[in-house]
Amino acid sequence: MISCASTIEGSFAVIGDIHGHMGPLKDLMGVLKTEVTNLTERWLVFVGDLVDRGNNPRRAIEFVIDLIKYRGRTTCIMGNHEFALLSALGLLGPALKREYAQFYVEEFDPEPTFESYGVEPGNLDGLQEAMPQEHLDFLLGLPWRVEAEGHLIVHAGLLPERPYEEQLTKLRNREMNPGQPWLHEQRLVTPELPPDCPVTVISGHVRQPEVVMTEKRILLDTTGGRSGRLSAVLLPERRIFLSTAEI
Repeated sequence: MISCASTIEGSFAVIGDIHGHMGPLKDLMGVLKTEVTNLTERWLVFVGDLVDRGNNPRRAIEFVIDLIKYRGRTTCIMGNHEFALLSALGLLGPALKREYAQFYVEEFDPEPTFESYGVEPGNLDGLQEAMPQEHLDFLLGLPWRVEAEGHLIVHAGLLPERPYEEQLTKLRNREMNPGQPWLHEQRLVTPELPPDCPVTVISGHVRQPEVVMTEKRILLDTTGGRSGRLSAVLLPERRIFLSTAEI
């Protein structure tokens, strides 16, 4: 079974929301291989939202799984699109299935996800049947955060009004109630953090015109799965890389 590390050591590169866009992803990986001489020694961290919107979500999942299998030093966190997909399929319990089944189909631009598995859009039962068990297990096992020295990677961000350690515990436990604001809430994509936050928080989730980088906050979704160039940030150097191919 494929598992994703939730704690990493050493230098790393974080890659923004892919949303099934394999052309820009492969292009960005080529840029990193050319420009970063010690890339093989670094961790690659995907910030979630592998699925929906782009033309090949299935291949995006396979791509990350293959990196974990054959490259090592690769991990990924859960985005709100993975959470919505798993909920709609009923894999996170009947209550979330009732909440998300129609919501996912109507609001998350999931048609390419269905089509990449050869399933009619909206056919959730057919999608679950078509998805390889390895893909489902991979998505179900995604951590909600990755901890690195001086950094926390979480899809949307942290609640500025709640203590840091309290939220970190909930993220580590993938606490399902009440809600999952760290994956979903757009208001968390801001420079504001809990006053006691000791680390730089790195997120995707909401499209930015360019990578946002402050002392304690890095935002690197520069496409939203709809337009622009896919981004990566090299840490601890804080170097920004963009795909030459656009969505």
